[in-house]
Amino acid sequence: MNPTEKPSRKKLATPYIASFIGNLVSAIGINAFFIPHHLLSSGIGGIAIMLYFTTGIPVGAAVFILNIPIMIACYKYMGRKYTFISLMGTVIFSVLVDVTSFMTTWTIIKDPIISSVAGGLMSGLGFGLLYRYNVNSGGLDVVGAIIKKYYSLEMGNVVMGINTIILVAAAYLFSLELAVLTFVGTYIGTFITNKVVIGLKQRKSVIIISNRAEPIAHILMRYVGHGATYLHGQGAYTMQDKQVIYAVIKLTEVAKVKELVNKLDPMAFMIISDASEVVGRGFTAPPVKYHSYPGDALSMPHTKKNIPPEY
Repeated sequence: MNPTEKPSRKKLATPYIASFIGNLVSAIGINAFFIPHHLLSSGIGGIAIMLYFTTGIPVGAAVFILNIPIMIACYKYMGRKYTFISLMGTVIFSVLVDVTSFMTTWTIIKDPIISSVAGGLMSGLGFGLLYRYNVNSGGLDVVGAIIKKYYSLEMGNVVMGINTIILVAAAYLFSLELAVLTFVGTYIGTFITNKVVIGLKQRKSVIIISNRAEPIAHILMRYVGHGATYLHGQGAYTMQDKQVIYAVIKLTEVAKVKELVNKLDPMAFMIISDASEVVGRGFTAPPVKYHSYPGDALSMPHTKKNIPPEY
């Protein structure tokens, strides 16, 4: 989108819709699966649930109160825009948690183990939806962002430290068994959150070492639609110069790449690994359209007969 172009109404409304749905799913996970079995969620929500069990303060109200100093710090260190997004998520989450509090009496699942798994799934889906659309529900997300910005500490370490305190408190207030189940729910929630955020958009980096590097590179550009880079290497044993292909592809394209490379060179050496973030043409910017040229690898007879007919 052109930076000077005004965003559409749909684009403007998407974060608000995602914030409502994500917070609603997370609130249901807390009230329907965690609280009935005296389980805690992670972060500020977990502290709010502890206050609910010990003092009777509604979970949503406790979440909002605990977030007040966090929002003040957010405004001071992160600016108006981030504070508005965080405050919006905090208010929506706090309201929805109390609105759905009637679910705590339902006991949908009687087994606390299964309930911790279900609660983790719901929380993970909810928070994953929030993060996917760059919104949050306040709490540790804001604390982690501030600490990472000014103290170069990773947010995951901060969240893990606070969640460890919550688990210790759960073991002290209730029992070690419930603390373990809280950990199970928290772990599942984190795992599902990451999967929802990344989804099928996960990227893979591919390194291919082959004596037929040129035809493989052109086949990848033509039939997979991503660019490739030649890296110059040398075999340590043979001392022969080699062209090494480096490319970044989508998770859904891994099988196609493996098939194409195997057909062109069954002896090719491939390394496929996760790429945490990919920015640039073909991913966050429009790709460059591939144009073949006379005499390129795709016009070679040995290449054509190795291309699967369905491609």
